[in-house]
Amino acid sequence: MPDYGHDLLFGAVLTPDAQNPRAVVELARLADRSGLDLVSVPDHPYRPDFLDAWTLLSVIAAHTERVRVFPNVANLPLRPPAGLARAAAALDVLSGGRVELGLGAGGYWDAIAGEGKPRRTPGEAVEALVEAIEVIRALWASGGTGATVGGKHYRLDGARPGPPAAHPLGIWVGALGPRMLRLIGRTADGWLPSATRVPPAELAVGQRIVDEAATAAGRDPRAVRRLYNLPGPVPAELLAELTLDLGVSAYLLSSDDAATLQRFAREVVPEVRELVARGRAS
Repeated sequence: MPDYGHDLLFGAVLTPDAQNPRAVVELARLADRSGLDLVSVPDHPYRPDFLDAWTLLSVIAAHTERVRVFPNVANLPLRPPAGLARAAAALDVLSGGRVELGLGAGGYWDAIAGEGKPRRTPGEAVEALVEAIEVIRALWASGGTGATVGGKHYRLDGARPGPPAAHPLGIWVGALGPRMLRLIGRTADGWLPSATRVPPAELAVGQRIVDEAATAAGRDPRAVRRLYNLPGPVPAELLAELTLDLGVSAYLLSSDDAATLQRFAREVVPEVRELVARGRAS
């Protein structure tokens, strides 16, 4: 796999702990002050021990100045795409263009069904995600008096697009499996796997599927950013290798420990940047 030449991004995945909400916001502020680029939170609306992801991201955006915020990843079966599109665009406007959209097809189907939403088969989950992306992009489009999208799971019938976002939002899909990876290559702006599900040794297989699908759809594979959720600290040398050899360009560390996040920002991030710059120059 090639190095796609994307700018490097580094960030954090924070637990939306409902028992300690102030601590989550303070960690986001620390990430912002420390120079990290991204702050994300998982989206599990069925968990009462978790704060609602979009509410928390809104508060984080209001208490930070430069980091971009996004759900890691939005739970599509519990987040209707029309409302999700408008919520993301509105927060992007309010934050000065600091929002991206992480999107997932769903999982934990017992919990989703418990919330009154459908239990989808793998094939239905792929169909629904394709339709959701069409709906979201239609409502983000500028101009026009109405958007129409026909679909089995999601549809629009003359809906008015807007509000316009402050910048072109990316749709970063967290998904596994060949069908989902081909979907990402055809339509998404990024692939966001987790190292716990796709270890480094298996990244190349997924990258190849995404690239082949992008090429078949007439897209440049470089149009799809490759992001990676890290369960814990990783040596800078490995991250640089993943960038130069596999094209990964964004790394998000899962940690709720202030010292760990500071160490990542202060020591690992600059070393990765230096190693990648040196590799690209040679």
